[in-house]
Amino acid sequence: MQGVELRRYGRTILTEVDLEVPRGGKWVLFGPNGIGKSSLVQMMATRAFPSRGTVDVLGRRLGKTNVFSYRHLIGLSSAELARAFPPGEDPLDAVVTSLTATTGRWRDQYTEDEYAQARALMRRFGIDYLEGKAMRALSEGERTRVMLCRALMARSELLILDEPTTGLDLGGREITLRALGRIGRDDPERTVVLVTHRLEEIPRGFDHVAIMGRLEGSEADAHAAQGDGADPAPGTIVYAGALGQGFTDARLSAVFGLDLHVRHDDGRWSAVAR
Repeated sequence: MQGVELRRYGRTILTEVDLEVPRGGKWVLFGPNGIGKSSLVQMMATRAFPSRGTVDVLGRRLGKTNVFSYRHLIGLSSAELARAFPPGEDPLDAVVTSLTATTGRWRDQYTEDEYAQARALMRRFGIDYLEGKAMRALSEGERTRVMLCRALMARSELLILDEPTTGLDLGGREITLRALGRIGRDDPERTVVLVTHRLEEIPRGFDHVAIMGRLEGSEADAHAAQGDGADPAPGTIVYAGALGQGFTDARLSAVFGLDLHVRHDDGRWSAVAR
């Protein structure tokens, strides 16, 4: 991304975004709620276009290439994508249709081996019992795991995981983080971007971070401005690089508008307010 800006309904959501994630990189996109992480993800996933600037995904520039010609190379797990499926869609079909980058099975056909792979992924995440049910009947945590299986099912070069532990209980979260940690460690060719606002939900195996903050002032200033009826300053990337140098007390305190202390124990991150 170079000089990316995104405007919606007269408001600037993102501005001056510069980010380069190399092929095979294992990156975390981190920042507070409402900062524009999901908007950035939509462009990474070729599902939105910038108002200004350029976005190149897998060597192809948005707006210059038919996104449907390579969207199947991008695995995406997000709550917004989950809402795109027909209410009666079988979760098994929601997983297997990632092979054609479609949401909702119609006349497309898949092999028994492909269905077997989808069932194996669902067993791995403890949701094989969902086969034959409808997407509308699933809990938030179940939908989250279906979307994870779908993202992993895709023969993707780029894997984007937007808040992959939303709605999961403690056990489900740790099972998911363990599986994602294996991807970070054992899949060196696949580029992975994991989006979160919680330090404790960063798996092992991820080594770089892009931290989002406000273009002007702190998060506390942004909330104060909203109290006066003004829009908060647009989001941008305030740091991109190694995790260890990114997650400092000073930087995260500025981003969240709180006096925070960051901890790193046994490969996992956390933060508490002083």
